[in-house]
Amino acid sequence: GKIICCCLKEKGNTEIYKLYLKDALPISPMRVLAALSLLLLSLTTHADVIGLDPQGLQQMMAKGVPLVDVRTPKEWHQTGIIKGAHLLTFFDEKGHYDIPDWMAKFSKIAGKDDPVILVCRTGHRTHEIGQFLNEKRGYTRVYELRGGITHWMKTGHETVAPNP
Repeated sequence: GKIICCCLKEKGNTEIYKLYLKDALPISPMRVLAALSLLLLSLTTHADVIGLDPQGLQQMMAKGVPLVDVRTPKEWHQTGIIKGAHLLTFFDEKGHYDIPDWMAKFSKIAGKDDPVILVCRTGHRTHEIGQFLNEKRGYTRVYELRGGITHWMKTGHETVAPNP
């Protein structure tokens, strides 16, 4: 028989790798249970990225929690930004990124145990970046604006022009 298990691993923009156990007959039920236990343990050692609605974001920002807008400058100018946001592009317009440079700037905004909120256009990028910060960099209190700036604006919240 063949058993296939999948779990996450950083690799560019995609985070998937597979563990194949081929022709492992006979596999005892105890070995299968042990392997699955280790897999589950490795998946539960990280906190989740916590989604916020616009009101939750406003409450946290009022308490001094920093908001990091990870979109591109072009996007900031198209929609405006949430007042008080730190502007720190993660993926450029071609989808490229520079983790060491971005982390050097990001670490000046939030420490590993400090709460921090991420925002992008729709929430996809912030979720990926939040998982990366949590799982690969040890940030334990990462939040994201659910639905991104698009949801923020659809629910009647204002944006301001980014500073040049």
